[in-house]
Amino acid sequence: MTDYAVVIPARLGSSRLARKPLLEIGGKPMIIHTWERGIEAAPAERVYVATDSQEIFDVCAQYGAQAVMTDVACLTGTDRIASLTQTLPRDVYINLQGDEPMMPSANIRKIIEASLAAPDKIINGWAFITEEDEFRSRTIPKVVIREDGQLMYMSRASIPGTKSDEFIFSRKQICVYGFPRAALQAFAARTEKTAHEEAEDIEILRFVEMGWDVTMIELSGASIAVDTPDDLERVRAKMLKP
Repeated sequence: MTDYAVVIPARLGSSRLARKPLLEIGGKPMIIHTWERGIEAAPAERVYVATDSQEIFDVCAQYGAQAVMTDVACLTGTDRIASLTQTLPRDVYINLQGDEPMMPSANIRKIIEASLAAPDKIINGWAFITEEDEFRSRTIPKVVIREDGQLMYMSRASIPGTKSDEFIFSRKQICVYGFPRAALQAFAARTEKTAHEEAEDIEILRFVEMGWDVTMIELSGASIAVDTPDDLERVRAKMLKP
């Protein structure tokens, strides 16, 4: 039987939004909201917050969230999860980004199910972009997918582009992933970011540049990732709406 863990990487050193995991939404830290989305989709004993911050670790303990400490030197959240492959051995690791307090539990379950059905494959989610402001946003990664469902490229730029710079169609990344243990170990063995990963600041590109296939599956696009103060206010307004 394939064994799995849901891991939520969290650090305090966000360059775009200081102390992001501990920012409050309705009186609760964002990381706890995200953990609650995780335990809606999987048994609580399978859901971990992976952090390099004692403060985040202690907050998780206050709310009963399972947390593990990781090295502050981890390059990315994916490297943080990869660091657990020795101390928390599982066949598959589901990465739920810590800045996704509104992630539908159905999205998480769909990635879990796809990963358990194909435990040797990297799985990531996508949704259609319906608003031009999302297409133009530099904080939302856009996804280009092959006809067989494999990832071709991902970019913060407005792709696919046209000669007239029109918004025709586009897909965005949904930040839930399924990673086989071997893929994470290969990812972390690089010890430095690959060229396009570094330029775009998109971790999944390291796998693509290393020659791994990434299977993309359609998910709901209802979540709002918190990257900026404006995102935080939008999330607060939606989550606190009566």
